[in-house]
Amino acid sequence: MPCQVRTDLALEARESAEEASGDLRGVSVDEYDLEESDIHVTKVVIESANGATALGKPVGTYITLEAPAMTEPDEDYHKEISEEIARQLWALLPDMTKEQSILVVGLGNRDVTADSLGPRVTDNLLITRQVMKEFGAAAYDREKMHLVSAVVPGVMAATGMETAEIIRGVTSQTKPDAVVVIDALAARSTRRLNRTIQITNTGIHPGSGVGNHRSAITAQSIDVPTVIAIGIPTVVDAQTIVNDAIGRWHGGEQTGDVETPELIPELANFYVTGKDVDEIVKRLSYTISEGLNRTFERFSAEA
Repeated sequence: MPCQVRTDLALEARESAEEASGDLRGVSVDEYDLEESDIHVTKVVIESANGATALGKPVGTYITLEAPAMTEPDEDYHKEISEEIARQLWALLPDMTKEQSILVVGLGNRDVTADSLGPRVTDNLLITRQVMKEFGAAAYDREKMHLVSAVVPGVMAATGMETAEIIRGVTSQTKPDAVVVIDALAARSTRRLNRTIQITNTGIHPGSGVGNHRSAITAQSIDVPTVIAIGIPTVVDAQTIVNDAIGRWHGGEQTGDVETPELIPELANFYVTGKDVDEIVKRLSYTISEGLNRTFERFSAEA
């Protein structure tokens, strides 16, 4: 029977939908390469309810950065990725030429390496809100400075509370202009594991990629004007491994759903990550945090 492989990436959802039905209504796609940095950028914009239904994603913008060498310890290359994250993120956040209050949320479980991306990103952020409240931008020898704060809400098993409930409690008190949520994602293609960054203005549904649906974190659900989500796929499910293997067996990498043996449904609850995930997550978390720091330091598009 056909096997539907889970994914958090709108890029992969678009590929599946195109393979299943061909032309997609209500979805526009723009792709280009950054030759100097070897980064492939895909911008998927879901413009209508039809497009949202076809892709199984909310209406909004999904920007994917594919960097084949992102797992390599090349500091210059990761600097280029951080700069591109900053460019894309700065364009999505509104009114960044003015001082903004921005809350960064690190989703995930710090004790599970493949799920620790969010908490690790917050460890490397330049947090400014408390100093700005006390002394203003002069404390940083600047005329203007964004107020950056961060929270790591943990996981429901440890707190007994939905992540969205915790974030809503924080935002109701601090009243940020925007929330940036960081989370580890699931991909359906092994070639995108730890090599892809997705940035979207639609918020996030924690755990959806691994079938563990939690309350959505969106502008509506936490009552904040803008919610941006950033994620990197750090796991794939076991069905993906078999899907890719069967595709290669038939003469090429398979990216769609294929007829698979009856044992495949039994693999639905198994998720796989790389053997060097500790080192990779540490490196990628720093890359994202540097992208965020660069974003929050800017007050013009040319900076």
